[in-house]
Amino acid sequence: MQEKFSFASGYRSRTIFRVCNIVFFILLSLVMLVPILKVISDSFDAKAGYALTLIPTQFTADAYKQVFTDKELLNPLLISIFTTAVGTALCLFLTTTSAYVLLQTDMPGHKILTWLFFITMIFSGGMVPGYLLIKNLHLMNTLWSCILPPAISVSNIILMKSFFESLPQSLMEAAAIDGCTPFGIFIKIVLPLSKPALASIGLFIGVQYWNQFFNFVMYITNNDLFNFQVKLRDIVLNSTDLQNSNASDTVLMSRTVQNACVIVSMIPPLIAYPFCQKYFTTGVTLGAVKE
Repeated sequence: MQEKFSFASGYRSRTIFRVCNIVFFILLSLVMLVPILKVISDSFDAKAGYALTLIPTQFTADAYKQVFTDKELLNPLLISIFTTAVGTALCLFLTTTSAYVLLQTDMPGHKILTWLFFITMIFSGGMVPGYLLIKNLHLMNTLWSCILPPAISVSNIILMKSFFESLPQSLMEAAAIDGCTPFGIFIKIVLPLSKPALASIGLFIGVQYWNQFFNFVMYITNNDLFNFQVKLRDIVLNSTDLQNSNASDTVLMSRTVQNACVIVSMIPPLIAYPFCQKYFTTGVTLGAVKE
């Protein structure tokens, strides 16, 4: 009788825990989804306000049309796309090649080179030397000033090197015996087997470039070279200035455009993540298996 009572009590406790767990995660999901739904609704609402309305009262798609047709909004969007694409490709190239070089333990000066990489993780020149370097290289007011500084990260190199070390060394040794050069091994064997790591690190790098703001404000003074994030900041500030004025219709439309810009800035990472999601799980399993 006591065993049956204990079993029933344990079953009841697990049921209560599951119900509480489900309710908690539903509430947590609502807390995260409601603000997003609010922004989406206001981006289609010509009378967007601060009230919690998840359905547009006056539907319009003019805000999105303005984003993709207005030169003042389209050019920053194209600049963000360009810097993200070029910066991600360059960063992946430098990361993979640097990690592959650090993988060659029999290379002369390997330890010195490794320590030089590690030192940059501990000590940094700071903002002023970085600004002077960009200025002396005559990169001010160019997109390269926003592409080159984040193009290499020692932490990403170490992660990539750790992933390379988890790959079967027998494949590389067999290729070397067959006469394949180190660069050929890198192109034909290492990179094809590193798709999970490339997708994972590439996604984080792409999001970093897409959300880049500080470098554009620091190194660029030409308004025609600002990216979408800086333009979004200007729209928010202009909306605040208009709110203090008497132009109510302009304020409402500015809020609609502002919310549309927020949604557009969220779209690229949301599109890229589903294509990279399968590689995250694969990357965890491959990185955890040692030969």
